[in-house]
Amino acid sequence: MPEPSYIPTEPYRELTVFEAQPVPTVVVEAQGHPMDELPALFDAVFSRLFPALAEAGVEPAGPAFSLYTRPPTDTVDIQVGVPVATGLSQALDLGDDLTAIPAELPGGSIGAISHLGGFDGLAEAWNAHMQALVAAGHHPDMPFFEVYVTEPNPEMDPADLRTDLFVTLG
Repeated sequence: MPEPSYIPTEPYRELTVFEAQPVPTVVVEAQGHPMDELPALFDAVFSRLFPALAEAGVEPAGPAFSLYTRPPTDTVDIQVGVPVATGLSQALDLGDDLTAIPAELPGGSIGAISHLGGFDGLAEAWNAHMQALVAAGHHPDMPFFEVYVTEPNPEMDPADLRTDLFVTLG
């Protein structure tokens, strides 16, 4: 397998721990966002972000992600965005009270595994991932994030989705 990264070509089929460098991103932040409204947030951000990046001359450097800055309850503090080849020089107004800002995926020690299947299985996959990290002697920390390797569409079989799960380790 090639060197581990946030954007591997092959799925992480087993728990993988690696040292990562920070990756520049462009994100929309939402604080205290209701969990049950995440699909609408993702749709709003992604439908506006890619055209705004193209207009600004900023090229995505990988698949979309969501980064959680605190453990979810019925609400989340989240960043939704994409890695970029070069950093964003200024905020981008996406309309509808959405603003894209420069950020980064964290560097340091990272625990990773891939979830193959529908989004409805992510909670169970996260639980298993966290348990495996602790069982292996690691200390999961914040933030944690999901990289949506397979772009979903209405016609696809959810079983074909791949979401890579990453957590920083303390």
